[in-house]
Amino acid sequence: MSVDWKQLADGARVEPGTRVKLHRDFDPGYKDDLGKDAGNKALAEAKKHLFELQDRFYASADRSMLVVLQAIDAAGKDSTIKHVMSGMNPQGVDVYSFKAPSSLEASHDWLWRHQIAAPALGRIAVFNRSHYENVTVTRVHPEMLWPKAATLHTSGIWARRFDQINNWERHLTENGTVVVKLFLNVSKKEQGKRFLERIDRPEKNWKFSSTDLAERERWDDYQHAFSEMLTHTSTDYAPWYVVPADHKWFSRLTTLSILLETLTALDPHYPEVDEETRAALEDARASLVAES
Repeated sequence: MSVDWKQLADGARVEPGTRVKLHRDFDPGYKDDLGKDAGNKALAEAKKHLFELQDRFYASADRSMLVVLQAIDAAGKDSTIKHVMSGMNPQGVDVYSFKAPSSLEASHDWLWRHQIAAPALGRIAVFNRSHYENVTVTRVHPEMLWPKAATLHTSGIWARRFDQINNWERHLTENGTVVVKLFLNVSKKEQGKRFLERIDRPEKNWKFSSTDLAERERWDDYQHAFSEMLTHTSTDYAPWYVVPADHKWFSRLTTLSILLETLTALDPHYPEVDEETRAALEDARASLVAES
């Protein structure tokens, strides 16, 4: 069975202007009829095409791409980077993991550290967690809001920050950056299974913290914050994609389909040289052939 990459990507897209409720609109356990073995085979084959597209994208260097990965704990952000982004040339990819702000970062506006990590032309930047922490985690834990500026007023702050995000992403897209936003949607039941695996397997113990359970108790609060995020920041120029994440193989397949469709639509080409450069290449070729 072949994979309809466009259909897979379109099925995950959050239509701008729609009111999202995660538990109602997106099934974290969804998987199509392809099957795990066939899905993994399709993934391996599609990575080759992704590599070719990215190689042309890197060579043309007339656009950049920002891939935003957002999710609750244990949804598979790290494994997505490992298994999907491995289909790209690391020479043209930068991965940034945004955790609690440093003292330097906290002394600037909350978008500053993300702006300085925005990708250069020809490059792909992956934000493992992102600026969206500032409308999700800080919404659940308002005591973590920053910067601690005199003008930071909490009244109406989420609407203002949604506007700031949309304006910043519009600025990026109008200056050559394609923004691809992926929300990995895992169920509470599957998250529990993955937490248990982290406890039971010694090589994964480092991934688990007692704070993970404390955050799990705020599950409903996080689901509300994510739903609001998707509702207010999925735009025509930077739409969200909600990736079913209970089945890792299908999550990776969906993520790959979105990247494939995005790069295919850009249709990158290798740069064409002018006649003067081509003549110089021919002279160089003749010289090398003569040497041999």
